[in-house]
Amino acid sequence: MFTGIVEELGTIRSIQRESQGSTLEIQASEVLTDAKVGDSIAVDGACLTIRSRTSEAFTADISAETLRRTTLGERRVGEQVNLERSLRLSDRLGGHLVLGHVDEVATICSWKDEGDASLMRVTMSDNTRRYITYKGSVTVDGISLTVSAVYADSFEVALIPHTKEVTTLGTKRNGASVNLEVDLIARYLETLLKNGDAETDWTEQPRSETLNLSFLAKHGYID
Repeated sequence: MFTGIVEELGTIRSIQRESQGSTLEIQASEVLTDAKVGDSIAVDGACLTIRSRTSEAFTADISAETLRRTTLGERRVGEQVNLERSLRLSDRLGGHLVLGHVDEVATICSWKDEGDASLMRVTMSDNTRRYITYKGSVTVDGISLTVSAVYADSFEVALIPHTKEVTTLGTKRNGASVNLEVDLIARYLETLLKNGDAETDWTEQPRSETLNLSFLAKHGYID
């Protein structure tokens, strides 16, 4: 579990490409202060496991599935990536709950500077659209951002100067590919509110009442 608050920019030192995956070596400092083999690190929003480490770098294996679902297969030696260690229960939740499971690769389709800040517009598929809401949270390349506008096939986020300085978004422009992860709570709410949907695979015994809008109104949670 992560928060979408990037701790540092790492630099890709080497890439070993294989037929069914890759291994990245990433130079870092902050995320390695207490990291050990087996720990999770979010790399551009994708949760990876530390395979080995030194005082200044770590390696992580990337499966073929992760390469298909994220932008990590496009990365090159020398490029920077956003890094975040997994969340501890004692940490402040500065962003929002993030799993590090990328939902889709999207494209930056518009960029507008407004003084030191910027408005960035990102494409989204129909499958993702239902999870994106005005003033809601979304993760872009591992960065927790607030949605400032929603359109039919894209959404917009406002980037403050600090975000552009400490993440890779400060160097990206139109046409760049980014990893998207939708809000975890929105995903679970959708599943819970389904009532008798044939596509829902319930793994436990049927309940006497299903959690839906009627149930919430009946018990006084909504008007």
